[in-house]
Amino acid sequence: MKFDLKNDTKRIVVICLAAVIMALNIKTFVRAGDLYPGGVTGLTILIQRSAEMFLRIEIPYTVVNLLLNAIPIYIGFRYIGKKFTLYSCLVIVLGSVLTDLLPGFVITYDTLLISIFGGMINGLVISLCLMMEATTGGTDFIAIFLSEKKGMDSFNLMLGVNAVIIAIAGVLFGWDKALYSIIYQYASTQVLHMLYKKYQQVTLFIVTNQPNEVCDEIFRVSNHGATILEGQGSFEHCERNVVYSVVSGAESKKVIRSVKSVDPNAFVNAMRTQQLSGRFYQKPAE
Repeated sequence: MKFDLKNDTKRIVVICLAAVIMALNIKTFVRAGDLYPGGVTGLTILIQRSAEMFLRIEIPYTVVNLLLNAIPIYIGFRYIGKKFTLYSCLVIVLGSVLTDLLPGFVITYDTLLISIFGGMINGLVISLCLMMEATTGGTDFIAIFLSEKKGMDSFNLMLGVNAVIIAIAGVLFGWDKALYSIIYQYASTQVLHMLYKKYQQVTLFIVTNQPNEVCDEIFRVSNHGATILEGQGSFEHCERNVVYSVVSGAESKKVIRSVKSVDPNAFVNAMRTQQLSGRFYQKPAE
C-alpha cells in the first residue's frame, strides 16, 4: 500500500467528516423517527431495540455494529482492496463510537420529513465515502464486490436486501415505522445514484474528423478502448467517422472535455447504458 500525503490527508478529513454526519443523522433523524435504515446500521438498531424490548438490556451500538461488520470487512480485505478497507474501517469505528457518545436532539417530529431528509443525508454520507474510495461498511462492501465482479450497478439490489430487514422490523415493532423506513432508504438510494456514478456506464457516439486522436484521448483518460465506424453525413453527403466507446459515468464528463480539446468540432452524443455484457475495465480499489 502506498500513501500520498496530500491525497490521503484529504481522504481522512472527508471520511472523518462523513462519519460525524452519519452519527448525527442516526441520533437526530433515525432515532427520532424510530426508523430502520436497512443494511448493517438498520440491523444494529433492530438488534438494540429488540434487546431493550424483549430482554430489558441495553447493548452499545459500537459493539453490535463492529461484530456485524466483521464478515463484510473480510470481504473487503480479500476481494476489494486493503487500503480501501482500512479507510472503511475508520468510517465504521469512528461512526459507531460517535453514535454512542454524541447527544441526541430532535429537529422535527414529522416522521415523513425525518424519512426524506434523513435518507438524503444518509445517501450523501455514503457518496462522500465512496468518492474518497471508502465505504460506510456492511452491505456497501457487498454491493461494491458485486459491482466490480459482475459489472453491474448493484446498489438497487441492496435496496431489496434492506427491504427484508425493514419487513422484520415491521413484524416486530409495527408497520408504520417500517413503511417510513422504506421512504428513508429510497431517498438514500436516489441521492447515491445522483452523486456517485462509478458503476454506471455511459455510451459515447462521437462524430469527428480526427478519429485516431480521439480514440487515443479516450484511452489516456479512462483506460477504455473505442471503435471507429465509417459513416456518411446526410447533409453534405461526405464520409464521416464515428467513434463508439463505453466509459464509466464518473469519467464521462472528463472524457468529453478531453475529446473536445482534441477536436473542438466533434459532435458528441452521450447516453446512459442500461445493460452491458462483456469485458469492461474498472479501476481496482487499492
